[in-house]
Amino acid sequence: MEIVEAKYKTGRYVGKLLEVREEENRALFQVLAVKRHPNQGDLHQPKKADVPMFHQRKALAYLEKSWVPYSTVKPFSGEVEPYDASLLKAWLEAQETLEMEKTDWAKQSLIHLKRFGN
Repeated sequence: MEIVEAKYKTGRYVGKLLEVREEENRALFQVLAVKRHPNQGDLHQPKKADVPMFHQRKALAYLEKSWVPYSTVKPFSGEVEPYDASLLKAWLEAQETLEMEKTDWAKQSLIHLKRFGN
């Protein structure tokens, strides 16, 4: 199994590439670590706080399988960080970035991010 990095919605993950369907531009991916915690809020209106439904987004779980856009799959080299440590690191980075951004979206995102922890 090839270890790759892939994007799922607004998060980035390291994991195993299980299956590729190039004609459909999708790949079955199994999560081993989190590189970037997903953004909070509406995917269709990024960085907007005044939306009908401000979604709370958790990172994909350890060993969770998901179809990702194949075009987002990139080679990964290096050591795969343990899932829990990678999740905490990604969550703390997201929190730090949001705390520096002084927008309504960032404030609302912080509330959602802290509500469910990492």
